[in-house]
Amino acid sequence: MPLKSYGVLAGRAVDSRREGSMDSPHYQIHLVDQAGTSYRVAVNVESQQAPSELLYLADEDFRHPAVQALPQAAGGWTALPSRPGGAALDYIRGNLFDPAGMRIIPPDLPGVDNDLADKLDHYIQRAIADPAAIVYAFGERWGPESGTPDKVFGFRPGNGVHDIHMNQGNSRQFRGDDGVWQDGGVILHFPAESRWVAIFLAFQSQSWHTDDITGHTLPETPVRPGKGEEPVRILAALVNPAGSGSETVTLLNASPGPVDLAGWSLVDRQKNPFPLPAGPLASGDTLALAIGSPFELGDGGGAITLLDAAGLKVHGVSYTAAQARREGWTITF
Repeated sequence: MPLKSYGVLAGRAVDSRREGSMDSPHYQIHLVDQAGTSYRVAVNVESQQAPSELLYLADEDFRHPAVQALPQAAGGWTALPSRPGGAALDYIRGNLFDPAGMRIIPPDLPGVDNDLADKLDHYIQRAIADPAAIVYAFGERWGPESGTPDKVFGFRPGNGVHDIHMNQGNSRQFRGDDGVWQDGGVILHFPAESRWVAIFLAFQSQSWHTDDITGHTLPETPVRPGKGEEPVRILAALVNPAGSGSETVTLLNASPGPVDLAGWSLVDRQKNPFPLPAGPLASGDTLALAIGSPFELGDGGGAITLLDAAGLKVHGVSYTAAQARREGWTITF
């Protein structure tokens, strides 16, 4: 079954703690909401399963329609429905980032800026130093634990969020936590810089092709692709055409040989499909597609995903409302 209580915690970072070697070490963050309620965010820095090092990606200029749905104040805990179109995260379906850009990083090593705890601490210390910064932690809620102090920071009652990582495609031991549109992560907003920073974490044992209903690993599916290994990718989209023009999506075959697009499709953020024309797309060629209903490129931001004939994700992109407002401009990815 999926996580019991998925959502996002919004608060001010006031303290942090690095945990040393133990069964399941975490990087701990103390957040306080605008009502003065304290929470602890427990971020895994090491896996209980081999290989123990996590996959990590930080986007220092994160632009995605999901941020448009986030609360604009440090309002504490908000439960999120696990579905597209809102603030819920899904590493596979939400096109939040390129999974090939994630890198393996050790949990805690001697030295500076060379492990996951160091990387997390860099951003959290920035947030602590900025009184206007808001930290958004996505995951599963626990507490409040009446009469029980927090085991790390000591505030009462114990209260917080964990599972701050990908929560689908798990190995058999943790399969019960699988679900779609319930992935964890940390997004930081620095208003003075007009900047959003996003941090995404996953275990190496997790699959990057999962069932659309259960989030379970699909059998006999390929592993996470390497950088630039997508044979066909989404190159551009005209979301807001001038006048009576058509919305378009442009594909590129970057592979060295032709790719037969029979059975392939595009899907929008709401999973509405647009079948691709059957036939080969030659190496190096592009294909501009005039999009039609029910597939929709919404002006309020959206996502475009390319699926192969087996229904597996080949490539995905997203765009924001600000990008979509530029009439007649083609968005490149």
